[in-house]
Amino acid sequence: MPRNRRPQDREEKREEILAAAQQLFIDDGYESASMGQIAKNAGVTVNTIYWYFRDKDDLLVAVLDRLLAEALAQYATIADRPLGDRLLWTVDQLERLHGLVNTVHTRAPASPAVHAWHTGFHELADTLVADDLRKAGAAEADLPAMTAIGTFVIEGLLTHRPDDADKRAVIDLLVHRLTTAPTRT
Repeated sequence: MPRNRRPQDREEKREEILAAAQQLFIDDGYESASMGQIAKNAGVTVNTIYWYFRDKDDLLVAVLDRLLAEALAQYATIADRPLGDRLLWTVDQLERLHGLVNTVHTRAPASPAVHAWHTGFHELADTLVADDLRKAGAAEADLPAMTAIGTFVIEGLLTHRPDDADKRAVIDLLVHRLTTAPTRT
């Protein structure tokens, strides 16, 4: 049973629940992390979690939002680096969270909340890549296919997990092809 604690701000308690869930989802995996274990690690009861989150998928989405906000803040610090370096950084970040990446892909078909988050994530990623390709002179008509190719390459790297040299070679070739491809008229 959770220990008695001082009265706590609602947002502070929500953050403690998120921190506990994030740690368990990353360390043990989404499926293995029970709401009871999350509650215990956060120092609350299971019922308390449901005051803040509808269900485990809602909690997962909140954790994903938190991780994405952290990643975007970090990404802003490398925004002036070449596109290839930023894509490698992205792959490295996603590799660190490979269990959650797999969870999102597994849960999205069954969970409207996770599906919506996954769709929004891809829209954001596509927008970031499209902006870079636009700056490199890519034709607007080519951007949807080019960003899809980038997504497929990144997901392939995450699935097959090549060594660093092979990752670099794949990303460098991708960036070269995407930024020097002839444009349709």
